[in-house]
Amino acid sequence: MIEYIFFEAPLRNAFVEYAESLGITCALHDDPMGLVVAIPEDIAENLEDALEERYDELQDEQAQLLAAEEGGLKRLAGFRFDLPDGQSRMVPLQPDLAKRLLAGFSLEEIRALFEAVARSALSAEENCLRKALVEERTVREEK
Repeated sequence: MIEYIFFEAPLRNAFVEYAESLGITCALHDDPMGLVVAIPEDIAENLEDALEERYDELQDEQAQLLAAEEGGLKRLAGFRFDLPDGQSRMVPLQPDLAKRLLAGFSLEEIRALFEAVARSALSAEENCLRKALVEERTVREEK
C-alpha cells in the first residue's frame, strides 16, 4: 500500500474524494502522527502522478493552515516506511523539508530511501559503503 498522511480531516477527505473520482479505492486509518490514506501500489503510473500532484496541492494548503496556527509539533510532516522486520515507522520532518523531498522524488522513492537507511542502520555491517567500494576496486583491479 502507498500511504499519504494528513493532519486535517477536510484535506484528507478532499484527497479521498479525488482518488475515488479516479476509480482508486482508499483505506483510511488514524496514526499517532495523523490521518492516513492508503491506496493500492499497483495503480497506473498516470493515476499515481495525478494523486501525487493533488497531494502536493493539499500539503501546500496544510502548510498554510499550520503556519496560521501556533504550536510546534503540529508543524511536522511525515513519511511512512517499513523496517526490515516488517514493522512500520513514520519519519517526522519539517514541512519545508518534506516539500523539498516531494519536489524531487516520488513517494515510493522517498519510502525506498528511508527503508535503505533503516536497513543500513540496523545492519551488523558498520562499513557497508566502504566494503562495497573495496570490493568494486578489487574487481576492477582483477580485470
